[in-house]
Order: sequence, then structure tokens, then C-alpha cells
Amino acid sequence: MERVKMAEAESLETAAEHERILREIESTDTACIGPTLRSVYDGEEHGRFMEKLETRIRNHDREIEKMCNFHYQGFVDSITELLKVRGEAQKLKNQVTDTNRKLQHEGKELVIAMEELKQCRLQQRNISATVDKLMLCLPVLEMYSKLRDQMKTKRHYPALKTLEHLEHTYLPQVSHYRFCKVMVDNIPKLREEIKDVSMSDLKDFLESIRKHSDKIGETAMKQAQQQRNLDNIILQQPRIGSKRKSKKEAYTIFDTEIESTSPKSEQDSGILDVEDEEDDEEVPGAQDLVDFSPVYRCLHIYSVLGARETFENYYRKQRRKQARLVLQPPSNMHETLDGYRKYFNQIVGFFVVEDHILHTTQGLVNRAYIDELWEMALSKTIAALRTHSSYCSDPNLVLDLKNLIVLFADTLQVYGFPVNQLFDMLLEIRDQYSETLLKKWSGIFRNILDSDNYSPIPVTSEEMYKKVIGQFPFQDTELEKQPFPKKFPFSEFVPKVYNQIKEFIYACLKFSEDLHLSSTEVDDMIRKSTNLLLTRTLSNSLQNVIKRKNIGLTELVQIIINTTHLEKSCKYLEEFITNITNVLPETVHTTKLYGTTTFKDARHAAEEEIYTNLNQKIDQFLQLADYDWMTGDLGSKASDYLVDLIAFLRSTFAVFTHLPGKVAQTACMSACKHLATSLMQLLLEAEVRQLTLGALQQFNLDVRECEQFARSGPVPGFQEDTLQLAFIDLRQLLDLFIQWDWSTYLADYGQPTCKYLRVNPVTALTLLEKISREMKDTSRKNNMFAQFRKNERDKQKLIDTVAKQLRGLISSHHS
Repeated sequence: MERVKMAEAESLETAAEHERILREIESTDTACIGPTLRSVYDGEEHGRFMEKLETRIRNHDREIEKMCNFHYQGFVDSITELLKVRGEAQKLKNQVTDTNRKLQHEGKELVIAMEELKQCRLQQRNISATVDKLMLCLPVLEMYSKLRDQMKTKRHYPALKTLEHLEHTYLPQVSHYRFCKVMVDNIPKLREEIKDVSMSDLKDFLESIRKHSDKIGETAMKQAQQQRNLDNIILQQPRIGSKRKSKKEAYTIFDTEIESTSPKSEQDSGILDVEDEEDDEEVPGAQDLVDFSPVYRCLHIYSVLGARETFENYYRKQRRKQARLVLQPPSNMHETLDGYRKYFNQIVGFFVVEDHILHTTQGLVNRAYIDELWEMALSKTIAALRTHSSYCSDPNLVLDLKNLIVLFADTLQVYGFPVNQLFDMLLEIRDQYSETLLKKWSGIFRNILDSDNYSPIPVTSEEMYKKVIGQFPFQDTELEKQPFPKKFPFSEFVPKVYNQIKEFIYACLKFSEDLHLSSTEVDDMIRKSTNLLLTRTLSNSLQNVIKRKNIGLTELVQIIINTTHLEKSCKYLEEFITNITNVLPETVHTTKLYGTTTFKDARHAAEEEIYTNLNQKIDQFLQLADYDWMTGDLGSKASDYLVDLIAFLRSTFAVFTHLPGKVAQTACMSACKHLATSLMQLLLEAEVRQLTLGALQQFNLDVRECEQFARSGPVPGFQEDTLQLAFIDLRQLLDLFIQWDWSTYLADYGQPTCKYLRVNPVTALTLLEKISREMKDTSRKNNMFAQFRKNERDKQKLIDTVAKQLRGLISSHHS
């Protein structure tokens, strides 16, 4: 049973599966029936399935047949109607064909027109596309054309801006065109061309600036001079209201601010021409002389091109080279002031330009660079001025140079450059200026002293008297009371020298102006220079006059009188310096004038020269002495030469009335001593081997004439026999030999009360030997001596005895 049941169950499952497959075959697309059929063939019930399939087919055929039978009559009716419709359709077809033919014939022209319209539409579309493309290209071409125009007109900075817009804005929109590629390839070349052209303009600008630096500096220094004059005027006027503005605020040479981000001008005008005519009312500013646009353009161009550092280095390098050229002074600069002025103008012009560049650009030059250049310029300028100023021998040129240096320093100080070293150097030049002044005044003093007549100044009227008093501070009540004509005690060189000393002080004062020195420093400078003038220059001039060979005693006397009055005038010179410097002489460390010492030294030298001159005159007269030392005749009067000498001395000492008494007395005593000494030397001269007592008598007469001159008091002030003491040695010696008083001399020798105290044994022995030789001379034998030969022998013995005793005295004295 179970087996039967299992077979029935399997049969049921197989039947269900076949049913499913059949439904799937009916409902599935023919293309996808393969897998279904495969499952049938894979099973074991293939035959059964086929039976099921056949059964299903027969069922469907019976259903189709039923349906056909049901609809057959309808189908026949439909065919009949379809045959009827076919005829109508053929008619309709014929009508359509005819209509189509007619339509084709009628639409042929329309088709042609439509083709033409199509072509027009196509052309219109192409034209529109072309216009659109051209609208994109035209700005590029316009910009390129603008670029070329700007290049031609040398507007390089705008050209660079145009090139930037062209490259970054316009060309990217039309980059696929061939001409754009050509433009893109040319852009680096155009940039290089702009760089080269702008650099060329900069080089032209630098060359032009180098050539015209002196004009720029001249303008700047003129403006500084005008400002200084204005300041002086303001200082002289009463100060009312607000404070005076500083120089920096009062004016600036460049009053035009230039934006550092854009060029000043599109045209390179370089240095403008300026007329040579000077306008005192208005000096053109340096901004009117210089167009800095090439620098700004080149700076902006290189900045845009990313080569700013290259440009800065190039500019600074070139300007350093120009600075070295500017700072190289011409070899003949020291010859004229114009040489110094041009040198200063170039330096000022250089730094005015650099200062303007510093303030109108951002970083092209910086303060450190300017300071470095200025330090170099300052050292080279000071060295050049030291060298060239040392060649200056004209004080006026040195003074003008000082004023020019001060203006140079003030001009640069306005621009913020430190100029203290320049003023320090001016103090060095001040010493040189003093030396040139001393040389100049040496010539002035020499001319004054050479042209002076060394005679008291005569005045014949009150006007002349006041004129002299106005030139020289002199007061003498006695002279004022005297009637005209009258004479000043001094000669013309006194007021002239006094006034020249004042002129020298004025000249020293001129140099101290504008040096920013205190009153004490100015006073000290003037006093030191004046002391040099007095102690060196004037003193040397006076000494040279005093030492001249042909100077006479009258001139020497007048020099002593003149120096006496100049010495008294020193206090007025002190007052004069005090008045112009406002520094009291009592101030600590104030230098005193050494004029008193100078004039005292000159007077002493003149006095010594008088003494020397007198002695020389005496020697000249003594050279005329012609003694016959072998004469036996006794003279009755003094020798002619000595009489003339005494007359000369009397007339000379008469001129000494205006000299200080001590000077005249000293001169007289010196002359008498020199005369006595010379006569003694004449008597004891070695060439005079023999001497007679007769010649000694004549010599005694001459000495008596000298003693008579001394007793006559040629110069007042001597006490009784003071002047005669000059001849005491001669007098005692002559008395000893003429009186032959050897016993007294030998007996009293060495005692204070000795009658012949001033007779030296050596002198006495020398003269005694000369007399002894004459007596021993056998060539002189006459009748008188022959008669008294025994007396001569006795006297000779006495002479020998005395000589022996004198030698004994000399020997004992030496031992």
C-alpha cells in the first residue's frame, strides 16, 4: 500500500510540474523558452509530458476552431468591405500622386529660396561668430597698437602697464590664435627693450646731472644765502609775536612732493636751460632745474619687472662713481675763488639731488647710504681744502674762502648733513688766515717805515691838529696851548701803524663771523693774533729798520720817541678790542696784549743801535787820526780830527733833547767811554813800536779836549765830574808819563788812595817800552841829544829800572 501511495504522490507531483511548465511555455517569450524545455528533457517523465502537451494543443485547436466558426461571417463581410475600400484607396492614391506632383512642381522655387535662405543663415551665423571673435581680438590688437605708440613716444612706464594688461587680461582670452602666440613670444623682448630704453634714459639723466651739478648747487647756495640774509634782517628787527621759524621750515629747495608710486612726467626733459641773468628777487628752485622723471620711471619699471634691487645697486654704484669725480678738486682750484665756488657747487648739487631722491622715493637710497657718501665727501673735501688753502697767500682770498665754506656748510646743514668738521677745519684755516694777514701787514709796516721821514709831524691849523688826534690817541696840554704852526713829537708812522693795527683787528674779526663762536673765543682769537702782529711782525719790521746800515742817529732818536708813544697807546688798543668783542679785560683767561713789551724791546734795540752808531761814527773820526809818534815838537792845540769829532758829538747830543733823559745820558756816557777806550787802544797799538814824549804831549792835548767836552755837560743830568770819569784811565796814565812820577806810582801801588790807581802795570810797561825803544834808537842822533848824551843814558837806566819794577809788580800780581 505504501508503495502504491508513494507512486500516486509522485504521479501527482509530476503532473503539477508538467502543468507549471506548460503555463510557463504559454506565457514566456519564444526566445526564452529554451531553459524551460531543457528542464523537461532533464526529467524522467518526457513521454508523459509530451502526452500532456499534445492534449493541450488539441484543446487549443478546438478553441480556435470554435472562435473561427463564431466569427466567419464577420470576416467575410470585412473582406467585402475591404475590396470596396481598395478602389477608393486607388483613387485616393492617384489624387495624392497628382497633388504631390503639382506640389513638387510648385515647391521647387520655394526649395531654391529655402536653400538660399539656408546659405544666408549660415553666412549670418558665421559672420556673427566672426564678429564675436573679432570683438575678442580687437582689444588685444588695440592694446598692442597702444603699446607700440607708447614705445615710440618713450612713455615706457605706461607701456609696461599696457604690456601687463595685455599679457594677463586680453591675451588669455584669444590664446589659441597664432598672432597671439607671436605676441606672447614678443612680450619678454618688449620687456627687455623697455628695461634697456629706460636704463638708457637713466644714464642720460645721470650724465646730465653730473654736468649740471654745479648749477644745481649754485641755486641751492643762493637760496641759502638769501635765507641767511633774511634771518639777519629778522634778527635786526624787534621780535614781535611768534618765534622765527627754523631754516628747514622757512624754505626748502624742493617744495614739490612726488608720489613714489608713479612717475612725475611722461617726457624725459632732463636738465632744463636756465638763463644766466640773475634775479635778486627770486632764485629758481632746483625743482625748476631738474626733471627727475627718468629716475622715477626707471625705478617703477624695474620694480614692476621684479628687478628693483638690480636698479638700486646700479644707481648707487653710478652715483658713488660720480661722487668720487665731483670730490676730485681741480689742480688750480687754489688760484681763484671761482675754483672753490665751482667745487662747492658741484658737491652741494650732488647731495641736493640725493636728498631729493631720498625723500621722493621709497628705498632707492636710504639714510645709511647718504651718510656713507657724506662721510666720504666730508673727509675728501676737508683734505682737499687743507691742501689747496695752504697755497693761498692772499688774506682776502682766504677770507672769501672762509665765507664760501660757511655758506657751503649752512646749505648742507639745511638738508640735515652734519657739518661740525667743516667748522673745525675753519679754525685751522683761521690760523693760516692769521699767518697770511701777518705777511700782508709785514709788507704794510715795511712800506710805512720805509716811507716815513722820521720827523715830527708839523700842523699849521686846528683842522690838521684834530685830524692827527682823530687818528691817534694823544693828549698833551702844553702842545694844545702852543700856537700854530706846531709839531707833534712823533712822526707820521705812529698814527699809521696804530690805524693799521686796528685794521688788522677788524680783519681778524671778519674771519670770526658766522663761525658760531662765543664772544670769549672771538676775543681770545683776536688778542692772540694781535699779539703775534705786535711781537713778531711789527717787532721784526722795527728791528729791520733799526738794523739798517744807512740809518742815522736822527732816525733812531725818532724811532725811540715813536715807540714810546705807541707803547702808551696799547691801553687804547685793549679798549678797542673790548668794545668790538664785549669781553671785559678782567674776564678770567682773557689774553693780554704784549704791545708794551714789543715797543720796549724796539726802543731798547734803537737805543743800542744809537750807542753802536755813535761808536761807529767815533771810529770813523778816529780813522782820520794821523799821529806822528816820533815827533819831538810840542803841539799847542788838539788834533783837527778830534775837534771835528767833539763838534759832531755836541751837535748829536743836542738832538737828544726829546729823548728820555736816561737814554741821552747813557748814549753820552757810552760815547765817551768808547772814545776813551779807542784812544787808549790807539796809544797802545802794537804797530806803534816807538813813541816820543813830544807825541805823548800832543796826545795829552787831545785828551784834554775830550775832558773839556765832558765838563761842558753835553747832556743834562750828569753829576759834576761823572762824565769825566770816562777818561780817568787815560788821564792818570798820561799824567804818570808826562810828570814822570814813577816813584809815587811804585810806592803807592795797590793802595786805595793811590794817585795813579787806574793805571795798570801792564799798560804802563807797554807804553814805557815804546818810549825806551825810541831812546835806544841810534838812528836818531841829533846835536841836542849828542850834547845831553849823559842825561839820556841816566834816563835810560831809570827806564830800565822802572820797567824791571813794573815786571816785578806784574809777576807778583799774577802769582
